[in-house]
Amino acid sequence: MYANNELLFPHHVIPALKNLRGEKWSELVERIIPLEENHEETLALMLMMIRLNGCLACETDSYRAMRGCAPCAIQTLRRYKGSDEELIESYEQSLYEVRLYARNHPRVNIAC
Repeated sequence: MYANNELLFPHHVIPALKNLRGEKWSELVERIIPLEENHEETLALMLMMIRLNGCLACETDSYRAMRGCAPCAIQTLRRYKGSDEELIESYEQSLYEVRLYARNHPRVNIAC
């Protein structure tokens, strides 16, 4: 019944985020789309979206989960009241955290 549900924000949803905000946001997403799933920038965007969407609190039997991750992320970005600059700042903070984690955990395969 819930075979298509993801546990956290999935990599394959990133392209759907491209045209939801302004030019700076689109440029960021466009830059990240071709990167590998384990690239630090991809992981940073996914971490930012996990936080923004509230993925950790999502229950598999909730309406949000049943709709799927892409519709949830699209709705979240459309409803986001902050500016693109604030979104990008949030992304940059996530990127800093991913890089810090990678530096402290060298055995984890995070590409640069």
